[in-house]
Amino acid sequence: MDIIVINHKRGRTWRFTLSLRRTITWLPVVCMVTLLVSLGFGSGYLSARFQVQHAPASATLNQLFANWSEEARQQRSVVAEVKEEATRNAAALARRIAQLQAQVMRLNAAGQRLTEIAGLDSGEFDFAQPPGVGGPEVAEAASEPRNDELTAAIDQVDAQLSDRERQFRVLEDLLLSSRIQSEVRPSGWPVETGWISSLFGVRTDPFTGRRTGHRGIDFAAPVGAEVKAVAAGIVTDASVHKGYGKLIEINHGNGYATRYAHNSKLLVQVGDKIDKGQAIALVGSTGRSTGAHVHFEVLFNGLLVNPERYIQAAR
Repeated sequence: MDIIVINHKRGRTWRFTLSLRRTITWLPVVCMVTLLVSLGFGSGYLSARFQVQHAPASATLNQLFANWSEEARQQRSVVAEVKEEATRNAAALARRIAQLQAQVMRLNAAGQRLTEIAGLDSGEFDFAQPPGVGGPEVAEAASEPRNDELTAAIDQVDAQLSDRERQFRVLEDLLLSSRIQSEVRPSGWPVETGWISSLFGVRTDPFTGRRTGHRGIDFAAPVGAEVKAVAAGIVTDASVHKGYGKLIEINHGNGYATRYAHNSKLLVQVGDKIDKGQAIALVGSTGRSTGAHVHFEVLFNGLLVNPERYIQAAR
């Protein structure tokens, strides 16, 4: 067989002679080359098609993972914020509870002081022990209190405690003022034993027999018996006076003063602070006196007044 190849542009020709033997020899080579070319083209086509088919799925999976990671990060951030807020709330509640405990302690102290000032039985109002409460329980449907309800309840208790504390302070001031008034206001007898031998007012003078004014009350008592202050105050005079003999005068404040005359011995001196019921002298008969007794006078704003209302106040 002859194969003729013609080139029209150059006017040339090529002639190939193929014999049966040569054709059979080159046929396997041609087939092998054709198979390799076909396999290369097919693998390239399949690879390109696989990439085209699987590229969207891979991108979607990566985007899904990215979304999950972002959502997990946001959830962790929310959990951290909630935990931080819970910590802040717990700290705030702890501070409020500490404040309430401090207020309760102040109220207990104020109540104890009021008990002492008022002279109440300590067992009747024991502020160191919780008050007794009780009663049968009735099952009722109830839910746990929410944080806002708990905070509102704490605020209400705080307001009630503050109000009670103010009331206690006012009551303490009133009781203390009343106690001070009772301590400085003259009341009672200047002697524990004895009897009234002469009243305030006009009487027959024991020395002259004439009607004269008596500006105090006389308490007959044994010589050497204690003379006691009828109110708290400061000693303003402790000396001998004509007619009074050995005299003690005490200023009690609020315009009140008392005098104790005819003593045998003075136990205090000017400037001493005196408590109610304190011994200030011993009964005697010095000065213008017919026997052992205490001449007791009460002055209010510098004027002598009848001591009777004051000596009866404690009886």
